[in-house]
Amino acid sequence: MSMHCQVTGAKPSFGKSVSHSHRRTSRRWDPNIQVKRFFLPSENRYVRLRVSAKGIKTIDKQGIEAVVKRLRAQGERV
Repeated sequence: MSMHCQVTGAKPSFGKSVSHSHRRTSRRWDPNIQVKRFFLPSENRYVRLRVSAKGIKTIDKQGIEAVVKRLRAQGERV
């Protein structure tokens, strides 16, 4: 499963981890991705989305119907 949010588009970011001795090593910050099931009343079915915690808040605010409509307009299969 890729670390990519279908709603917000959040992806891993990369940088350096700096130790006490100031030695730098590469690391990555992964978004908080969850596989969540949402019910679409208009189609009377469930859809599964890979969303970040911020994406879940976005769906709660805008509604699942509006978010799915926007995803389909972007060409994503839902």
